[in-house]
Amino acid sequence: MSRYSVQVAIIGGGATGVGILRDLSLRGISALLIEQGDLAHGTSSRFHGLLHSGARYAVKDPVSALECAQENAILKRIAPNCIVSSGGWFVQRPEDDPGYVEAWLQGCRAAHIPVLEVPVSQARRQEPLLAKDILRVFEVPDAAVDGFKLVWDNARSARCHGGRYLTYHRVDEVRRDGNQVVGVRGKNLLTGEDFAVESSLVVNAAGAWADRIAASAGVSLEVVCDKGTLLAFNHRLFQRVINRLRSSGDGDIFVPHETITIFGTTSQRVEDPLDNQPTELEVKQLLSLGSALLPGLTEQRVIRVFAGVRPLHGEDSELNEPSGQAAGREVSRTFALIDHEAVEGIRGFLSVVGGKFTTYRLMAEKASDWAAAKLGSTSPCRTAQEPLLPDVPESLYREAQALLPCAAAEKMLERLGEEALPVLEAVRQDPGKGQLLCECEMVTVAEVEKAVADEDAHHLADVRRKTRLGMGTCQGAFCAYRALPLMWREGNKYDPLGVELIRFLNQRWKGIRPALWGEQLRETEFTRAIYAGLLALKESDGDSGGTA
Repeated sequence: MSRYSVQVAIIGGGATGVGILRDLSLRGISALLIEQGDLAHGTSSRFHGLLHSGARYAVKDPVSALECAQENAILKRIAPNCIVSSGGWFVQRPEDDPGYVEAWLQGCRAAHIPVLEVPVSQARRQEPLLAKDILRVFEVPDAAVDGFKLVWDNARSARCHGGRYLTYHRVDEVRRDGNQVVGVRGKNLLTGEDFAVESSLVVNAAGAWADRIAASAGVSLEVVCDKGTLLAFNHRLFQRVINRLRSSGDGDIFVPHETITIFGTTSQRVEDPLDNQPTELEVKQLLSLGSALLPGLTEQRVIRVFAGVRPLHGEDSELNEPSGQAAGREVSRTFALIDHEAVEGIRGFLSVVGGKFTTYRLMAEKASDWAAAKLGSTSPCRTAQEPLLPDVPESLYREAQALLPCAAAEKMLERLGEEALPVLEAVRQDPGKGQLLCECEMVTVAEVEKAVADEDAHHLADVRRKTRLGMGTCQGAFCAYRALPLMWREGNKYDPLGVELIRFLNQRWKGIRPALWGEQLRETEFTRAIYAGLLALKESDGDSGGTA
């Protein structure tokens, strides 16, 4: 059995958990994060990638609106490489309630969200795909954020300050000595070995699994799983975030991400965090709803459909409605910190639930404040001031651009920062490693080689989350098999490569299947010809899970 000893054990490797790890590490508090999969494999990678200005919540949820507005500004300052400040528009259609507009403007003023009305004629010139009958357009400081980058940058920063994390380690029990929490125990899912962590405090940031973690400690926690389905289109439909100016509903946000667009989302109560399979019916419903803002949306190519499960705090009575359908929209998107000593007399145990990706840093700050107070530490929070990663030296930019295609150099430096040095050294020694292994996402052989060799990469999907390999238009058709020789060089680190490849393709298939028509169907048949024909892979019942 592996044993660890730290001051704080953190359960959950999404944005909030990794944010807590960084915050505590910056304060000099020893912490260990335990995650049952890879970092960012859950809800933190299964959302539309919107960095909220707060305007979406200005009417019904003023607390969340203010939190998002403040954190929006902080994250743009500390994590600029993860964020594209595209700006956002809220667009009113003729059928939208005109009374809502005035209430929305008042709510934005109360939350100190800057709003600028854009003349409709100007809006049509700047976004020609917008519906021609829109009535009013307002600009707010929305932005697009890369969840993978942000989580991994937090992890790297935490590691630089002494923080540690264990991936593919499942927590089975929060251990107690009487009413005092003393650590956790569980299983290493890679080796089957048991592990135990001794700690003074345990922070439960397990998202949709938080109620199960709480139950293992003998306490109750109400978490409701709210599934949201999203569509990824094969090109950039808009240059900025487009929101429907109405009370929040299904299918009212378009978020541009580099060369693609993500559109959604839905809200449906599910019983299990793993119930994240999107359906063809949801795709058709979203396309119909989105056509009100972008006529002809049904003719655009959907390359992927994915769903995330929001962990909502279940104290709201509306969440107990049998259908669970629209109820999720009515729940506040602010977060809750539950000190189980105050509620049930269990000392040293905190649960963090609810919130938004945009407010992950604030959630981490409040949880870390709690831990610091319990441990008698007076070190203040520094995460609102200190950048996640140091600025990349100009000399490194010049060197990367001299060795690699310009776009590939920029994307790699955004992902790796100064950790790009070994990649560039590999290209200097062997220029062939500067070739693009994944053309869609501009990922070089050298970068994939580094990711494959990383100690915390255990599957091809882990390499994908680090590099975006296979996340572009072809969804892995032309790049997945190219990574296999690099994995083979790592000896027995990975599962048999046929198993890894089938698992990876099944993960991609999960998101392609609900949109299997038109050009996407043709490409899928071509992909099948490559893998089933040329490479002689057979259909498998392998793992079809994974993230978007």
